Amino acid sequence: MSVDNLIKMANQIAHYFDSEPDRALAVQGVRQHLHSFWAPAMRRQLVEWMQANPGEGIDPLVREALASETVAA
Repeated sequence: MSVDNLIKMANQIAHYFDSEPDRALAVQGVRQHLHSFWAPAMRRQLVEWMQANPGEGIDPLVREALASETVAA
């Protein structure tokens, strides 16, 4: 899948959780959704892109949700 589509979908998920007043719960909601409904390869591709492009185009909730993800070498 293209990274542009992954970014768009991840940001849509984050926007859904924007209404959650508790930031920790919002981050957990994004994390849970990505782990429940995204294939590991999709998460890995997005994490690799985020590492190569810090601060670009990804909602902060997504960054926080995937902060602990590791990319297998």
